[in-house]
Parts: sequence; C-alpha cells; structure tokens
Amino acid sequence: MKDRPGNVVEVLERLKAPKPGRDLAETRAVRTAFPDLRLQVDANSAYSLKSAEALLPLDELDLLLIEQPLDEDDLWDHRLLQARLRTPLCLDESILTARHARQALEMGSCRVINIKAGRVGGLSEAVAIHNLCLAQNVPVWCGGMLETGVGRAANLALAALPGFSLPGDISATDRYYLEDITEERFSLEPGSLIHVPDRPGLGVTVKPASVARFSLNRLSM
Repeated sequence: MKDRPGNVVEVLERLKAPKPGRDLAETRAVRTAFPDLRLQVDANSAYSLKSAEALLPLDELDLLLIEQPLDEDDLWDHRLLQARLRTPLCLDESILTARHARQALEMGSCRVINIKAGRVGGLSEAVAIHNLCLAQNVPVWCGGMLETGVGRAANLALAALPGFSLPGDISATDRYYLEDITEERFSLEPGSLIHVPDRPGLGVTVKPASVARFSLNRLSM
C-alpha cells in the first residue's frame, strides 16, 4: 500500500461475517486456501464480551483486523477484548463523530477505525476523524454504503487522503447498479484498484434525466 500511486484507491478482501459457531473454522479455511491474502473479518456486532472469547484463536491467522465484534455502544468491552488480542480491532458503527473516535483511541478500544462519510454525517467530520487518526499513526480505511456515483466519487476522494493506509470498501459501479446517476462508472482495475477522478470538484457529471427517473419525492420552493 505504501507504493500505491496517488490517483488510485485499493479495494479490500473481507470475510463477512463471522458469528458464534461460524468463526474460526471458516476463517481458517479461507486463510489456508489463500495464505498470502490480506484478509480481514467483519463480525457486525454478533458477539458479547463472553462469546467473543471464540475470536481469540484468530490471532493465529495473520488478519489485518477484526471489525466491530461487539455492540456499537460497547467501547469499554471492546477495550477489554482488544487487550486480549494481538489482531487489531476495528470500530465501525461505534464511530459516529470525531469525539467517538478520540474516546475509543484514548480508551484503547481499537487500533483501526473505519470511516464512512455517510455514517459520520459528511466529509467534514470524516476528514476530522482521519486527521485525528493520522496524528496518532492509527490506520483508517474507507467504508461504502451503496452510494451512487456521486457518493462513490466522494468516498474515493476521501480514501485518497494519506491516513487511509488500508484497502477500502468501495465497490465498482456494476456490482450494484445497472444504471447510475452519473456519466462516469467506476470499475476495478488489476490489483483491485479504482482510479480517483482528477477533474474539478468530485470529478463526476450528474445525469439530470436519471436523477428525475429515480427520484421518489420532489420539493418545490
């Protein structure tokens, strides 16, 4: 990732989602089949602190991170779990603001943070979280939320910032949309890379006809 060109963003490989009874064996099977894959797992808050003991053997599998194993409001329990794991925990739904990120890092609740612009309220707060983590050498990565071409371009611009040192969750357009609302469509390049638009603004052109066709409500002033 350190050698990544400045105009592309790397896309991750993620096993989603381990849950009690389906964690170690399945993750180990993927690791055995792909020993060199940069692999991470997303638990989607499926565990309690007690049941999360089943995750401890994942330390053997050389994972990038374990994402959001406990409930989103369990910063303290994430701290207790992280203290028992060599593998970094990553918080996702727990981080809604830069304040949450600061508290999580001060408590030692995680060693990685996922930043979704849509989840934290926009690009300004996303950049603030990025800057906080960058100052503390805490890696971040960009998550996606099924954005259209406009949101996808914004995510790519965000993920091109220097603190985003882990692959992001920004999919190609065709994975979700037969027709998007922008002229530009994003595709995966060799090496799971997506090019960042280099035109002014977000670098995409909105198609008014598509916006009108897919609009559910309209407000006239």
